[in-house]
Amino acid sequence: MEMLHYDFMQRAFCAGGLIAVIASVLGVYLMLRRQALMADMLSHVSLAGVAGGAYLHINPTIAGFVVATLGAIAVEYVRRSYKSYSEISVAIIMVGGLSSAVIIMSLNQSINKGFSAYLFGSVVAVNETELGLMLAVALVGGLFFVLFRRPLYQITFDEDTAKTNGLPVKWISLGFSVITGMIVAAAMPIVGVLLVSALIILPAALAIRIAPSFTSSLFIAMGIGLFGVFSGLTASYELSTPPGGTIAILLLIILLAGLGIKKFIPKWRIQ
Repeated sequence: MEMLHYDFMQRAFCAGGLIAVIASVLGVYLMLRRQALMADMLSHVSLAGVAGGAYLHINPTIAGFVVATLGAIAVEYVRRSYKSYSEISVAIIMVGGLSSAVIIMSLNQSINKGFSAYLFGSVVAVNETELGLMLAVALVGGLFFVLFRRPLYQITFDEDTAKTNGLPVKWISLGFSVITGMIVAAAMPIVGVLLVSALIILPAALAIRIAPSFTSSLFIAMGIGLFGVFSGLTASYELSTPPGGTIAILLLIILLAGLGIKKFIPKWRIQ
């Protein structure tokens, strides 16, 4: 294909493929843990890191990555302080992140000019540093999900039973939160702060509805994520539309089409 003759498109497909796979797996766990909004919240928190990095003349991508990871850790601790109202942690951390971003941006008006790439994504502008960061995150995240697959499964469906079985629930949950922050930050160049939750949640939302088992839902989510990202990049190149928005809208169309088709097949349930 002609578009793959360009280095920037090759990097875009590599970056999109890496993040699509690991983000889709994360999305399944977030959906089942009733933490779908966590991805959206961390993407907004990372905006404070991006703004802070630009203000302090530090690589904004790296700064956003660090702040998103710290925000994920903070969410876990706040969540345990409000065990009966765990969703409050999302609101608290999001308010802190967004307010910090607004204040930092107001200190230097020139920062606002380069923020569209972070808000809406610019996957075709992914550089070697960002691609290396995405590869590292995909490897670390993949290793985490493989090594802790069974404990995560137990914690996801019944945290109390997992504690009774002697699992270190606190530390595994903290590790999961850190991995979530890393993946969210790494996904920002693909679809941007405003649409990052689409890449993480939409493939998982459809996979959970149509998969006959937990394991199959992970593989189906990865397939949907890869198809959505690659199709979105191709359509974006051919139609000259923004890559982030094109990927997000295609994933939404796939979800709606899948849910429509689901009405005509037997109802399955994740085992």
